[in-house]
Amino acid sequence: MQEMVIYGVSFDMVGKQPIVLLKTVRSNKFLPIWIGHPEAAAILMKLQGASSPRPLTHDLMADLLGELDVECTRVLVTELRDNTFYASISLRAGGRELEVDSRPSDALALAVRAGAPIFAADEVITESAIEFEHEVEDTEEVVEKFKSFLDTVKPDDFLGEE
Repeated sequence: MQEMVIYGVSFDMVGKQPIVLLKTVRSNKFLPIWIGHPEAAAILMKLQGASSPRPLTHDLMADLLGELDVECTRVLVTELRDNTFYASISLRAGGRELEVDSRPSDALALAVRAGAPIFAADEVITESAIEFEHEVEDTEEVVEKFKSFLDTVKPDDFLGEE
C-alpha cells in the first residue's frame, strides 16, 4: 500500500471525461482515475476552498459522520478490475474499525473533506501508474505532460497484462 496525494483534476481530451490524478508521496508515479463530473466538481471545490450555499452530497456525508462521532481514517484505492477502479473508506466509530465499499471518486471527495490520508494498493500502482523518470517539481510541467498523455490514452491502456 502506498500513500497518495491528489495532484490535480483534468479532463480527457477525447471524451471530456474528468480524471483525478493521484501521485505517490515517495516517488514520481501518477495514477489517473476517470471519474464523473459531479465528483470532479466536489473534489475541485474543496481543493480550491470554494463552498456552496447548501451542502453537496459529500459535504453532507462528512457532516453526518461528524455528528455521529465517526472518523474517516483513510481511503484506499483497492483494485482495478475489468477497467474499473474500486475503493474503500475506513471509518472509526466508538472504538470499532469499519471498511465501507466505495467508488474511488466518492472516497476521494470524502477524504479531502475529512482530511483523511489516501492510499493505493501496490498492485494498482504496478498495473496502472505512470512513472516520470526524473524528479518532478514543476506542477505546470506535470500538467503539460499529463495533457499530452491524455491526448492518446484510452481506458483500455490500463488493463493489466494477462
